[in-house]
Amino acid sequence: MTTETVDEARRSLTEAGGIEVRWIMPDGFLELPFEADDLDELAGQLIELAKQALPGADEDVQIQYAAMCAAHYDEFIEAGVQYAGFVTTEVDGVRCTATVNVSLLDLDERAGANPAGFIATTMRHLELGEIGEVQLPCGPAVTCVGSRSSHVDGTLTQSGRDEPIWTSFIQAQIPLNNGTVLLLEMGTPTVEGWDVFSAMFAGIVKSVRFFDSDGAPLVMPG
Repeated sequence: MTTETVDEARRSLTEAGGIEVRWIMPDGFLELPFEADDLDELAGQLIELAKQALPGADEDVQIQYAAMCAAHYDEFIEAGVQYAGFVTTEVDGVRCTATVNVSLLDLDERAGANPAGFIATTMRHLELGEIGEVQLPCGPAVTCVGSRSSHVDGTLTQSGRDEPIWTSFIQAQIPLNNGTVLLLEMGTPTVEGWDVFSAMFAGIVKSVRFFDSDGAPLVMPG
C-alpha cells in the first residue's frame, strides 16, 4: 500500500488459499505502508506519512509520530493486519478521527458447517460487545459493536505523558471457505464522529467482494 491520501479507490489482497479480496475505501484516508523492501524504506515511507498527517508540526514531532506508527507493526503482524488506514475530518465543528484495519485470521477448526454462527456464539460468550449476524453480498458475516481502553503516546499529548482513551469500534468478520476469516474493523476515540464513521464503515463492508484465482466472483456459503 502507498502512504498517499486516496480518492475513493479499490483495495485488494490475495489470501494464501488463492482467494482475492477486494473492497472500496472512501476518499480522505491515509494508509500505512505494508510493501517496503526493508526497514530503511519503511522508515522513509512513515516519515512521508507523518508529514501528510501532521503538515504543520515540527520535524521532531513528525519523527516521533513516525516512530509511534512503526512501534505498532509487531502488533499488526501478530494480528494478521494486511491494511491499515486512518482519516481525520470535522463533524459538527469537532475534529474527529477513525482508523480502519483489514486482517486475515485462521478460522477455528471447530467452526464446522456454520462458521458465522460459531463465530457469533463464541463472541457472545466472550462478551466482546453487541453481536449480530448479517448477510453481505459476499456472504454471511458477524458484526461486533463495542469499546476498549487504550492510550495516546506521551509524545503526542500536551502533558508529555501517556493518556488513557476509550475507543469505540465496529468489527465485521467474514468466514471464507478455505479456513480463514476476513476481519474488518473501524475504531474511533471521538464519539462525535461515531455516526459518520459507522455509516462510512458500513459502506466499506458492503463493498467487499471475493474472487478465485481465475478472477471469477465468489460468494461464501451460508
